[in-house]
Amino acid sequence: MKTLYLDCQMGAAGDMLSAALYELLDDKEGFLKKLESAGIKNVSVKPEKATKCGICGTHMRVLVDGVDEGDMYEHDHQHHEDDHDHHHDHDHHHDHEHDHEHHHDHDHHHDHDHDHHHDHDHYHDHGHHHHHVHTSMRDIGEIVDNLNVSDRVKKDVKSVYSLIAEAESNAHGVPVTDIHFHEVGTMDAICDITMFCMLVEEISPDEIISSPIHVGSGHVHCAHGVLPVPAPATAFILKGIPMYQGHIKGELCTPTGAALLKHFAKSFESMPVMTTDKIGYGMGKKDFELANCIRAFLGSTSGNNETVTELSCNIDDMTPEKIAFATERFFEEGALDVYTIPVGMKKSRQGILLSVMCDSSLKDRMISLIFEHTSTLGIRENISRRYTLQRNVSKKETPFGEVRVKRSEGYGVVKEKIEYEDLARIAREKNISIDEVLKLIGN
Repeated sequence: MKTLYLDCQMGAAGDMLSAALYELLDDKEGFLKKLESAGIKNVSVKPEKATKCGICGTHMRVLVDGVDEGDMYEHDHQHHEDDHDHHHDHDHHHDHEHDHEHHHDHDHHHDHDHDHHHDHDHYHDHGHHHHHVHTSMRDIGEIVDNLNVSDRVKKDVKSVYSLIAEAESNAHGVPVTDIHFHEVGTMDAICDITMFCMLVEEISPDEIISSPIHVGSGHVHCAHGVLPVPAPATAFILKGIPMYQGHIKGELCTPTGAALLKHFAKSFESMPVMTTDKIGYGMGKKDFELANCIRAFLGSTSGNNETVTELSCNIDDMTPEKIAFATERFFEEGALDVYTIPVGMKKSRQGILLSVMCDSSLKDRMISLIFEHTSTLGIRENISRRYTLQRNVSKKETPFGEVRVKRSEGYGVVKEKIEYEDLARIAREKNISIDEVLKLIGN
């Protein structure tokens, strides 16, 4: 299985993620031409070689109207810091999304003007005349629809932006329809998101896995005031995803980085057993005692492995019929496996051990169903690593018609088996045993 593993020990930002994947490409110039022809207005991308702690990688410099918005923001906010003696922790230079993108509608007009007073002065002082036009989610959709990219990329870009808008809606307590994005920051973010989605399409991995995400610590200053790290929007996006704070002060994970990982990553865990073919380093702009980069590992895994939740309970007062009904409901709601084991319980009672295995994202739903459909008063949870072979189904012609063949492979093992229901159908039709059917069709 072609696997892309993203090592986010220094957080995640859109430009860093894109730079890491860009390094994995064989035809980098060809990709840059595709990106240029995508039609992201007034935006250009310049990959630059960068070194962090002696490690070489790539920094993706995104220019809006020929100007690096990150540089403008840094200069502008430095002036603000000098005036007010504030400390500002922006690590990746896409963290300015908090100032430029997240503005919600007309009730906050006065505050909006005040928040951007310094931005106006500095843009004009340096000859960069950016009009403060704002775009809604509907506008974002129209911009994306007009891009010269595949339908798959358009769908991915919209999904990622929806995650960001939903997070901002939750953070500010306003409907998604009232969330507006600043024009300059929007084009910057659209470029980051579109670039990453195009790179995923170009590399075409079978699965993407991310490490747990380092979000940084401390606080960050933005247009809305002083926010804790992770910022509210980032924290909302990362709900249900393993994240942690370290000793590094500052915001290491941006809303865009969080949304890209949430949309594309199948799981968030330690690196699986894999054979690596290529490694890419996507560099941030700021320097720390640790190399400020995201590493992308592209290679192959022999089979599938995933983290699953096992929920179990002991039952001694349910009929077999009720247990069978509960088992069916668990499978209908997405359980990976359900099984029972006869056990001896307290007071020498005979009972059963019920176990329900599910994806961790379904844990809460399964707990609710177990309480609803069984008599148990308590449930135990066990987190397990599950290893499975890759499975596919093909069709085979036989003298008795077409049958389905299940093939499983991985970890150096290959197994094939004809679907039981097809064997049983032929056995009933010919009034012979299943063993005889297997002999007649050559298995």
